Amino acid sequence: MIAQMRDIVANELAPTMTPDQPGGLAAALYAGRHVEFFNYGFADGATRRPVTPDTLFNLGSLRKPFEATLVALGTLRGELRLDDRLPQYLPELTGDYIRRVTVGELVTHTSGMLLPTDHPPWPDESFSRAQFIDMLNDWRPQAGEVPGRQRLYSHAGYVLLQLVLERCYDAAISTLIEQRILGPIGMNATSVPERGEDSRAIMDEAWMQRAVQGYSDQGIAIGPIGHQQSYFDFPGTGQMFSSPRDLATFVAACLDGRSIDPHLREALRLTQHEIFRVDEKFGQGMAWENVRLPGVTIVDKPGGLNNASGYIGLVPARRIGIVLLANRGEYPHEIARYKILPALAKLMGPH
Repeated sequence: MIAQMRDIVANELAPTMTPDQPGGLAAALYAGRHVEFFNYGFADGATRRPVTPDTLFNLGSLRKPFEATLVALGTLRGELRLDDRLPQYLPELTGDYIRRVTVGELVTHTSGMLLPTDHPPWPDESFSRAQFIDMLNDWRPQAGEVPGRQRLYSHAGYVLLQLVLERCYDAAISTLIEQRILGPIGMNATSVPERGEDSRAIMDEAWMQRAVQGYSDQGIAIGPIGHQQSYFDFPGTGQMFSSPRDLATFVAACLDGRSIDPHLREALRLTQHEIFRVDEKFGQGMAWENVRLPGVTIVDKPGGLNNASGYIGLVPARRIGIVLLANRGEYPHEIARYKILPALAKLMGPH
């Protein structure tokens, strides 16, 4: 069956990474404790360095399930509650709207808040922590939004969630993710580095040699190798970097997790559960989206920048999952949600 699964994945991925398309693609398939890797193209076209399972990619919003896991873990350990209002952790949040928002609404994108940094036209400037707090305090409902009543995807909401977690535990977000998730799971090629003056991740040379050059969907190099992007100019707001091999370890923990701490195993499961129903097809968990398709329910998270694309998709009922990482913008990751995972689930037969 593994050979058939490999064929399904390869037949869908190969046409998306022909030699005339920019950058490269790395994929990892997890199926019942078995991992298969697929590599296409180049991590750096200038040097023709090939993509491998250990290439380091910018994860974009694939970082969000890790922060969601910190929230779920905190609730299980009695360290925080989903219905805690934000001023409990950040008393500087005094605005009429923001002070009614809860931790649970941030982590499920149901706060109702959509800041100017969350949608075009994208700002040219970046914002300090104090300016960010001011933006939050000044925000007013645009169309009758009420905390907890709607799903509006908000990157800024997760930047705020970072500040809540850092205040709750009196530790940097990179330290929290490392000590509470990466270390216990055994992910040793994943980090949230700080951003240098040239918007380049501060990583040691051995790691930087494994990092990708990012490209636009037209093949134009964007930023240096190890490029991070943010509209926020304070620590911890850059992107996470990881490899397909490490993310396959994360997928295994999300689907099986038998060898890890019971609290962490349950936290990973909790994040996947639908908390807010969007419509007949879609639901929102903690960072993860629930997608109900004929014969299969997929739990997934897409992410992307103008020079990076990523996707993690899980079918918990079949214990299968897939990781896609591309060093170009606008990679068509929907093929995993609508073609690859349904075909794999069908191959495995009724659960």
